[in-house]
Amino acid sequence: MKGLIIKAHYLRHEETKAEKILWKELRNRKIGVKFRRQHPIDKFILDFYAPEIKLGIELDGPSHKENHEYDKLRTEYLESNGIKIIRFWNYEVETNLKDVLNKIKSEIPPLP
Repeated sequence: MKGLIIKAHYLRHEETKAEKILWKELRNRKIGVKFRRQHPIDKFILDFYAPEIKLGIELDGPSHKENHEYDKLRTEYLESNGIKIIRFWNYEVETNLKDVLNKIKSEIPPLP
């Protein structure tokens, strides 16, 4: 990441439809771990983050098609700091929530 300029992300006041849908399923340890919304890590804001297992979830909308390289570098940076990042398109959450939740659950190790 040497020489890479990282843009800071800022908290949004309005959550997307997909974020609302997924947050309803993640909050209050519904799938076994505590997730936080809009959680800052260094210069980045993760859509959802489970600190006890270092798992970040990012939801991507249409603007991410143009920012593919930035998203890739951002993910590489976070993963180099021990945070596993999984990404979903907004439409996946809106149309296939069951599969999205199964993928998230598959990333959660057995907890004591």
